[in-house]
Amino acid sequence: MPDLVRVHLTDGVPMRPLAMPFADRIEIRFGNAFPAVLVVDRDVVPQLRDVLDQGWRALQASAARQEGRHALTEEAPDVRG
Repeated sequence: MPDLVRVHLTDGVPMRPLAMPFADRIEIRFGNAFPAVLVVDRDVVPQLRDVLDQGWRALQASAARQEGRHALTEEAPDVRG
């Protein structure tokens, strides 16, 4: 995927929103020295929020499944004799 732009956001990356009412958009800047900018039209904000929420729920469900597997493994007795 050579045409893919990937921006990895971590806990330490500053995020600054800027409402652009004259353009009916929101600009979100990530980083300081060489910021990446995400520009979102007003009409797309609910969709972006929904996509982020879907991704968050998928991460939470995956973590819950993994915790359940670890709990089952830790609680299961060794029956190999």
